[in-house]
Amino acid sequence: MGMTKDELIENLGTIAKSGSKAFLKDLAGTSSNDINRNIIGQFGVGFYSAFMVANKVEVFTQSARTGHKPYQWTSDGLGSYEICEAEGVQRGTKVKVHLKGECYDFAKEETIKEIIKKYSNFVGVPIYLNGSRVNVLQPLWTLETRDITEDMHEEFYRFVANAYDRPRYILHYKTDAPLNIRALFYIPEYKPTLFDMSRDTDSGVSLYSRKVMIMNKAQEILPKWLRFVKGVIDSEDIPLNLSRELLQDSALIRKLRWVLTNRLLKFFIERSKKDESKYLDFYQDYGLFFREGIVTTPEQEQREEIAKLLRFESSVLPTGKRTSLDEYSSRMKAGSRNIFFFSAPSRELAETSPYFEAMKEQNTEVLFCFEPYDEIVLMNLAQFDKKNLKSIENQLHADQINTNTVDTKDSNSLSQSEADELMAYLQNSLGSKVNKTKLTTRLVSHPCIITIAEMGAARHFLRTGMVGKSDEEKYKLLQPTLEVNPSHPIMKKLFTLKNSDPELARIVTEQVQHITHKTKPVRQPTSGLFH
Repeated sequence: MGMTKDELIENLGTIAKSGSKAFLKDLAGTSSNDINRNIIGQFGVGFYSAFMVANKVEVFTQSARTGHKPYQWTSDGLGSYEICEAEGVQRGTKVKVHLKGECYDFAKEETIKEIIKKYSNFVGVPIYLNGSRVNVLQPLWTLETRDITEDMHEEFYRFVANAYDRPRYILHYKTDAPLNIRALFYIPEYKPTLFDMSRDTDSGVSLYSRKVMIMNKAQEILPKWLRFVKGVIDSEDIPLNLSRELLQDSALIRKLRWVLTNRLLKFFIERSKKDESKYLDFYQDYGLFFREGIVTTPEQEQREEIAKLLRFESSVLPTGKRTSLDEYSSRMKAGSRNIFFFSAPSRELAETSPYFEAMKEQNTEVLFCFEPYDEIVLMNLAQFDKKNLKSIENQLHADQINTNTVDTKDSNSLSQSEADELMAYLQNSLGSKVNKTKLTTRLVSHPCIITIAEMGAARHFLRTGMVGKSDEEKYKLLQPTLEVNPSHPIMKKLFTLKNSDPELARIVTEQVQHITHKTKPVRQPTSGLFH
């Protein structure tokens, strides 16, 4: 519309002149939604920031009101300005920026186009550059879901994610309570690389307020473990002058993060139920992020929501079939309070382990953790749906039923006195390699088993805190218990050898101890107990 001389003085003659306040005052009585939509672009927010790259700015203007002459406003940004009459000025306003020598890049078409697309691509007015409109991409998050085609989603996803694949999942979320939120999230189709999994990777979402970008790659809007999510978040509740400090320490931002995180969790749970096969493919690629989320999230309620997304093989299901913690919980017998899991490199090793054999005799379902970090995650989670998550190794160590007694009904077993004599021999022969020895009736096909308090935690501590320590130091820390099956042929033969052939008995004892430790599901080879 152009400006008169008085309007030039009023709007450009005062640095940081708040035209916004005057505009809002004029619109008193207008609905807040209309104000929010119309305020953007009214005043050329940050007009004087032009002097960061310019040594002179000229404004040519011709008011649409009759009886007013055209004017030229000129300033070098140092606190003074000049206004004079101008000639040949069309109705409206034109701004001419004289760039500093080191800022000539801002005169290049590609640089200008990149800035417009980054910060003002979705403002409600068209922006032209050399006669061509630049902001042609629609803000899809403001549209109705039914009005957005698959091609539109693909184009928009590639723009916001700077990618060339297609979105695997799409979440278009709108709500006005407890906050005004318009969000559009994409889950990439490609498998994340090691770089993508790094916690140093930037956030994949941009933050907008009324279609104006406030922050690209907004780090605080979603938790770090959701960095694989791409998209945009727009909220009219967020101020345009949001600072980095306010972003990090704001009740508004914390509430926004909580709402969006829970909505994404609900979305993933819905996808897992709607198309299990597609979800399992997604989980195979992105499941590590969920595990990270459980370990790094402080709120137990949200940790358990993330845990609903985990998948494991189960001892009661066919090989390759995966189940969730919710499904396990639904199969539990009435009164059961523990969800059992077992860490092993493969199902074959898990099912042939003496630890699993002992639980199998009790007809107890066990989840298999084939990755070392699965065990860490479940130990860290500790509880799910008011039930305890418990390693079967810890359960066996804690279960003291029938300790040091033989089954008198078992005709194949050593007698109690023979078994006691064998226990004393083993304790004396193995010395510090075992803390104590005892009998067990839980084994069938295995001669013995090693149990350690908090086996899982101890195993991971050995990998991190005990590197380079001697076996003697490790034995002292772990205090392993050797549980012996008095019905097994090897143990019965060892009982006779200890008297008839002491040297052979010593060799057999060392081999049994060595092999027993080796059957523990430890993934890295060392010596002795730690094979």
